[in-house]
Amino acid sequence: MTAVMRGVLVLEVAEHTFVPAASALLADWGADVVKIEHVERGDAMRGLASSGIAVVPDDVHVLFEHSNRGKRSLGLDLTSEAGQEILYRLAAKADVFLTNKLPSVRAKLRIDVEDIRAHNPRIIYVRGTGQGERGPEADRGAYDALAFWSRAGVAAGVMRPEYGHVPVPPAPGFGDSIGAMTIAGGITSALFHRERTGEATTVDVSLLGTAMWSMGQALALSLQLDVPWTPPPLDKQGSNPLSRNYQTRDGRWLSFTCLQAGRYWPSACAAVGRPELATDPRFADHAALLAHSGEAIALLREVFARRPLAEWRELLADFTGQWSVVQDTLEAAVDPQTVANGYVQDCRTADGVPFRLAAAPVQFDGQPAPPRRAPAFNEHGDDVLGELGLDVEAIIDLKLRGVVA
Repeated sequence: MTAVMRGVLVLEVAEHTFVPAASALLADWGADVVKIEHVERGDAMRGLASSGIAVVPDDVHVLFEHSNRGKRSLGLDLTSEAGQEILYRLAAKADVFLTNKLPSVRAKLRIDVEDIRAHNPRIIYVRGTGQGERGPEADRGAYDALAFWSRAGVAAGVMRPEYGHVPVPPAPGFGDSIGAMTIAGGITSALFHRERTGEATTVDVSLLGTAMWSMGQALALSLQLDVPWTPPPLDKQGSNPLSRNYQTRDGRWLSFTCLQAGRYWPSACAAVGRPELATDPRFADHAALLAHSGEAIALLREVFARRPLAEWRELLADFTGQWSVVQDTLEAAVDPQTVANGYVQDCRTADGVPFRLAAAPVQFDGQPAPPRRAPAFNEHGDDVLGELGLDVEAIIDLKLRGVVA
C-alpha cells in the first residue's frame, strides 16, 4: 500500500469519534498524527466503557481503537500558558491542525484559527462541528445520534408508522465515521490546494452537513415536490417483483435490486426452480410483469419461503441479476468479498491482545492500509517533547508542574 500521507504531520485536539476518526484514516495512509489529550483523564472516549452507552470489552477498547489507530499521544494541559506554548511549538511544525472544540472553548484555550496561524501561516486548520460553524447553534455541542441521525432526516427516512418509535442509529459512531471520511477528504483536498498554490485554507465539516449530503437525493425530491421524505409503506414498495426483499424458511432475508425486471425474470425463474413462469403470459415481458406484479410477488414470496438461506445461496449463485443476503456484522466480516479485498484487518494491543478493525475504505495501489493500534494515554509524550528540543530535565519539570502527563 502506498503511504500517500507520509511526511504529513497532523496535530489533533479532539475527542470522541467524529474528528479523531478522520485523523485515524490519515494515520492509516501514512501521516504522523500527534493526539493532544486532557492532561489527567485523556480523551473522554477512553471512559466510554463506564458511561452506559455501549458495552466495551475490558481487554480491548475497540471503539477507541477504531478512531485513534496509528496515532501518538501526548497528555497536555492546554489551560496553562506552558501547555499552550508547547502546542504552539508543535503547530509550528505541523501541516494540519484538527479540532472539534466548540468556538467558545477554542477561544478560551487560544487555539482558534488566528492563534494557530500566528505560529504557522501555512497550516491547514480543520474544524469538525455538530451543526456548522455559523448560525444560532454554532456553539452548541452535538452527537451523531442528534445532528446526523435525528436532525437531518436520516431517522425519519427509515421510520415506519408500525414501529411506534424512532429507530436508533444502526451502530455506534455511525454518522461520526461517515463524517470522518468527509473530513479526511477535505484535508487531502486542502493539502493539494496548498501544494499547488501555496495558500493555506480552513476546512469545515459538520455532522449535520454530512447527513444532509447523505440524504441529498431524498432532500432534492422533497424540495422539488414539497413533500417530506418518508419510506413507502410495506405494502407499497413498488411494482417491481425483483426489487424487494423476500424471507426464507429459516427467517433470513434475501434482497433483490434488479431494476430491469423483464431482463432478469427468466434467469430468476430458472434459479428458483419455476422455469415455466418465464413464459407465463402474465410475465412475458417487462410491461406484463409490472402489470401483474402482485401475482409475481406472491409467487416469489411463497417460493422463497420453502427453503432455508443456505440452499438459496447455492441456487442463486448463477443468477445473473443483482441480489444479496441481508447479513449481520459477523457475516459481513467473513464475506468472501470482504476477505478478498482486506476490508477487515488484524491488530494487536501493546500487550499483544488480538483484535480486528474495519480497514480504511480507500485503498491505494490495490492494497488495504494496515491499521496500527491506538496509543496508550501519553504513550509518546516524552518522544514528542524531545522532538521539540526539550531535554530530560525540562520534561521532568513540566511533569512536576502538571503541564504534561
